Amino acid sequence: MELGVYHNDGTSTGRVVVLNPAVFGVEPNDHVLWLDIRRTQASRRQGTHKTKERSEVRGSGRKLYRQKGTGSARSGASVSPLRRGGGRIFGPRPRRYSIRLSKKTKQLARCSALSYKVQEDAIRVVEPLAFDRPSTRRLLNVLHLLEVIQRPVLVITTQNAPAVHLSSRNAPRVAVREARNVSAEDILRAGMIVMEEPATNVLTATLGASPMETTTS
Repeated sequence: MELGVYHNDGTSTGRVVVLNPAVFGVEPNDHVLWLDIRRTQASRRQGTHKTKERSEVRGSGRKLYRQKGTGSARSGASVSPLRRGGGRIFGPRPRRYSIRLSKKTKQLARCSALSYKVQEDAIRVVEPLAFDRPSTRRLLNVLHLLEVIQRPVLVITTQNAPAVHLSSRNAPRVAVREARNVSAEDILRAGMIVMEEPATNVLTATLGASPMETTTS
């Protein structure tokens, strides 16, 4: 399984990178993908929701009027959930929404997402993006020359690249992720993936397979 490597100006370098089929060529598992995306989305929930129950609202706990002889329905305290201004029945309480998955399950989810993109021919491998300072125009120009700007783009860098990340903040539908931190959700949300050449080896090593070498055609 091979992909051509491009210069930052969109021209071919004449080299190809060999993708490890254990990462980029697995049989996609949709259920594992669903589990992992559910995990990443749940981890973003704060879980700080809270409403006051009858023991927490302000009001007297005294019975409003006698049980019988008034002609009205029986009634308890003013903080009863049945009365206006009373506490809420079974209201939300602070909780954690995080879901735990095994390491192999999370690895399989990312491999499945990458394999889908390989099947769709939605991955472009480029030489490292050597940005000495943030420049949204330069980043968009690179994506335009690669002919991927028409769809949501995910740029995968080999390591932490603050200049590239800052360049993407004002770019519509462009996200930048470090190879070792990219998630299955990031991959599936992207219409096209632009990956630095060394990032393929980082992804392969992170997902538990041996890196493959780049060859010259």
